Amino acid sequence: MKILTGIGMTFLFVLFCKPSLYAQSKPLKFGTELKFEQTTSGGKAKGEAINWINVNTDPDTWRVEKDLLICKGKPIGVMRSEKLYENFILQVEWKHMEAGGNSGVFVWSDAKPGAENRLPGGVEVQMLELDWVNQNISNGVKPPIAYVHGELFGVGGVQTVPDNPRGERSKSVENRCKGKGEWNSYTVVCVDGTIKLSVNGKFVNGISKSTVRKGYLCMESEGAEIHFRNLKITEL
Repeated sequence: MKILTGIGMTFLFVLFCKPSLYAQSKPLKFGTELKFEQTTSGGKAKGEAINWINVNTDPDTWRVEKDLLICKGKPIGVMRSEKLYENFILQVEWKHMEAGGNSGVFVWSDAKPGAENRLPGGVEVQMLELDWVNQNISNGVKPPIAYVHGELFGVGGVQTVPDNPRGERSKSVENRCKGKGEWNSYTVVCVDGTIKLSVNGKFVNGISKSTVRKGYLCMESEGAEIHFRNLKITEL
């Protein structure tokens, strides 16, 4: 029997063990899922816990502490919902812990990260901290402040029609976002290829005619610590 060399053993380790770098011992539980009829039955529905699967981040990128989901922001990547969603209302609160922090939520996602950007296809609901525009001035031009809170756009070949065009993206019509360390509230209504976004109690953005209309939800890790709470999905 031929004994494997050190190089051969290393190759086998990488080949068979690499997927475990992203493994979770069990799904992370965060947020609540409800059926629409549960919200209209007159009772106080408890709903079911939502399971999340690590796609391409480290095992310690995401953690739950009491009612908070904490993302350390590194490495860049996502975790996805265990199940697919089509027509639904997503409610979530979030706050950045660093000036200029970057994150977001993908809806109708394929949960398949790109080779270079490590992010999946779908429609992204942007979550940028207000100072991002000051930290990313290009050729003397500052991005619009509405860019930072709830710009909507297709990723990975997904096409949409923007309500408030900024190129192929749709930006919010007014700034309702709060800065570092303050909670923001998003309500994201996703129905038959149309998305409407409410920021802190007012609808300010939307897209329509998305070329994808069903998929996973993905929570995004993109370089900065961000906290989430009170996530609820109501299936329609």
